[in-house]
Amino acid sequence: MTDRITPEVVRNAKGQGITALTAYDYPTARLLDEAGIDVLLVGDSLGMVILGLPDTTGVVLEDIVHHLQAVRRGASRALVVADLPIATYRTPEEAVSNARSLAKAGADAVKLEGGSACAEQIRAIIDTGIPVMAHLGLLPQHIQEEGGYKIKGKTEADREFLLEEARVVEKAGAFAVVLELVFPKTSGEITRAISIPTIGIGSGSQCDGQILVIHDLVGYSPWFIPKHVRPEAEVGNTINRAARAFIAKVKRHE
Repeated sequence: MTDRITPEVVRNAKGQGITALTAYDYPTARLLDEAGIDVLLVGDSLGMVILGLPDTTGVVLEDIVHHLQAVRRGASRALVVADLPIATYRTPEEAVSNARSLAKAGADAVKLEGGSACAEQIRAIIDTGIPVMAHLGLLPQHIQEEGGYKIKGKTEADREFLLEEARVVEKAGAFAVVLELVFPKTSGEITRAISIPTIGIGSGSQCDGQILVIHDLVGYSPWFIPKHVRPEAEVGNTINRAARAFIAKVKRHE
């Protein structure tokens, strides 16, 4: 994929290795866009990696809008997707209103968590002309009620449930679906069972694409690296060394 990325381009790229990373500010968005990343997600993960919250449930729509506007300024080629945070799509009407706010702020598409429980919301948003990316498997916005980050799709019942949920979001009109922490065998089955691309995070290599939190990819937060991530850089340690060097120079009056 070399030209400007649209939801239709992503939909038609099933099996082609779709690349996606989170972005929360202008310089990161610009760097990733120029590197050729296909999808930039302004995710509610910003609650943890930017705001220092324990999970995503403290993120509000205004937080996403603020960061989305910065990312939009830095992205000229990549598809910019923005998360609808928790409690912003409880009804189809609420979902449409808040999706419009994100589109106005620069989102090319929005993402929400859940399958059959959100099918009406997905259809309603799409009916207004705003594309939707779905999200199944581990649902971070439900982390408090689920009691932690656990692999999904290991049991037969869970596997069948996720397969059906994937078919539901496909039928509702989603152009792609993120599979988070889904057992690799199950994510492979889902990928083969639906016509829209699957984009995995901690769900194995059989998905049609992969997404990571940018801070995890570059080692920006060395105090926490998820088990499914192998950082490609050590930005956090580099910043620490640069700050220490600066301190030493100032103390020496250099």
